[in-house]
Amino acid sequence: MAQYYATKDPETFQKLAGTFDLIVNTVSAKIDVDAYLSLLALDGALVSVGAPPEPLSLNAFSLFMPRRVFTGSLIGGIPQTQEMLDFCAQHHIGADIEVIPASKINDAYERVLASDVRYRFVIDTSTLK
Repeated sequence: MAQYYATKDPETFQKLAGTFDLIVNTVSAKIDVDAYLSLLALDGALVSVGAPPEPLSLNAFSLFMPRRVFTGSLIGGIPQTQEMLDFCAQHHIGADIEVIPASKINDAYERVLASDVRYRFVIDTSTLK
């Protein structure tokens, strides 16, 4: 079952503290790394694949005692992408997305600016002519 939590609400971090084994951060904006690390369980990992334009900072003690990991990864090439897709299919892992036609790209951008996006946008390229 998909669930959504507003991370702009500080109570979300209190409510969910220590509950996740893995968080994959796809956002290319500056985040409060310590706040997201607090969501991880013992030996949990926060993996960033989004690259913000400015440096991130964190308190090293957010990693030590709860044995948490903060790491990053560049998006892989075709073989790595296929391996990831195969893994997801094997383990029944999916994503909640909103498919939009290419003609709605500008609308989608405006929705991102207005924080009116619940799922990642996927552009249906078959609508390109």
